[in-house]
Amino acid sequence: MPTPARLESFIAAVEGGAHAKAIEDFYTEDATMRENQAEPRRGRSTLVAQESAVLERTESVISNCVRPVLVNGDHVAIHWIFEFAFKGGAKMRMEEIAWQRWEGERIAEEQFFYDPAQKKPA
Repeated sequence: MPTPARLESFIAAVEGGAHAKAIEDFYTEDATMRENQAEPRRGRSTLVAQESAVLERTESVISNCVRPVLVNGDHVAIHWIFEFAFKGGAKMRMEEIAWQRWEGERIAEEQFFYDPAQKKPA
């Protein structure tokens, strides 16, 4: 179960734009991450590489945690809003719920729930 301070540090890292670094610092080595019902991606290094590839296509990402964050033991639910500005001028706003299972002070499993229609850049 994450301590409140550890959870707040994670949120601050994401809101501060350190998306790939947050995965390095806050996820277990064998962590999984999945989008809606897709197959999970496995392993922290895979997750960092995927996040880095997404960030490479962007000019900027603004990340906001919508409070409250819900915690029940090892499970955490975070409501996120991300605003992407892509290279080439396209923009996209994503609103999602991240459902996480923590092992101690690190995230072991994360699943994102969102409407896929949001993935169409404006």
